[in-house]
Amino acid sequence: MKNSRQRREHDRQRISGIFSERGRRGFRSWRPCVGMMTLVALAALLAVSARSVALAQARSEAGAQGASAAPKADNAPTGNAKNGKAVYTADGCYECHGREAQGGAGTGPKLGPAPIPYPAFVFQVRTPRDQMPPYTSKVLSDAELADIYAFVQSQPQPPKVDSIPQLK
Repeated sequence: MKNSRQRREHDRQRISGIFSERGRRGFRSWRPCVGMMTLVALAALLAVSARSVALAQARSEAGAQGASAAPKADNAPTGNAKNGKAVYTADGCYECHGREAQGGAGTGPKLGPAPIPYPAFVFQVRTPRDQMPPYTSKVLSDAELADIYAFVQSQPQPPKVDSIPQLK
């Protein structure tokens, strides 16, 4: 066992070694690693941002094309929009997606007026991601799902920004 005097001397030497030139070299050896990690993190952030911008541009182009043409999805069965609105309301879809399928901040995403293709719509309803509960065919029949899709498709396009006097 060391006595208290030897322990104090040992501690003093150890502490002085941490703050000496030799000790700082140890910290300097981490600086290139931290710099490289920061560079990698920034590159990853840039890649994700670029991908997000590309997706947003693709969606806006698709939305512009959908707005100019009548939105009719491939493989979408004809449904009854009036019945679709009743089922949409009765099954509680409006609670997250809004009464007119417009979506909202902190709730479910916008569904209309230009919905995703019908097969993707069915897949999302039957096997959802995030917080949406699954609506299997036992809960929501294929005909009811087609009616809801027809209701979402029937929603009118919002007015153009430049046509709203309060925004000018």
